[in-house]
Amino acid sequence: MAGRIVVGGILMIALVAGVVMYWLQVYGFYDEISDTGSDAVQLTSLVSGEAEPILYDAFRAIDSDSSPIRYRACFTTTMSLPMLTETYVGLDRAAPRVAPGWFDCFDAESIGEMLEDGRALAFLGEANIEFGIDRIVAITEDGRGYVWHDINECGDKSYDGSPLGDDCPEREAE
Repeated sequence: MAGRIVVGGILMIALVAGVVMYWLQVYGFYDEISDTGSDAVQLTSLVSGEAEPILYDAFRAIDSDSSPIRYRACFTTTMSLPMLTETYVGLDRAAPRVAPGWFDCFDAESIGEMLEDGRALAFLGEANIEFGIDRIVAITEDGRGYVWHDINECGDKSYDGSPLGDDCPEREAE
């Protein structure tokens, strides 16, 4: 009888711990981000190489202090894809990261399909928004936009211990 109580207690603790870990991963560490005004969505200019604000509306975003790649945002824009491609740095390959299910405006699978078949184009939002992390922006033909953070080549090298090389920026002291 005592063994059943101990086993039941262990199972209850494991169940509670599992529920808490799930909640923390999906809900607990994320915060909704408010629109900062006119500069929440930026793209890198072909001319200046600097991130510049673009026209946008209906901005929603989430972020987390626990990881630099948890940022996700959705917005709409009236700017056309032809104009954007002539003005801002485009990306050949971009793969959106999955967002929590409750952040329903960001569907990584759908965004990825639109990028693959050309219904959306990816742009560099800002390089090294944090060391080794780039902000990526994808915009669809109908003006829906999505933003996420991705690890760049310098970040990959830094995290796997490879030498950084001359093309990587200086890492700020922590």
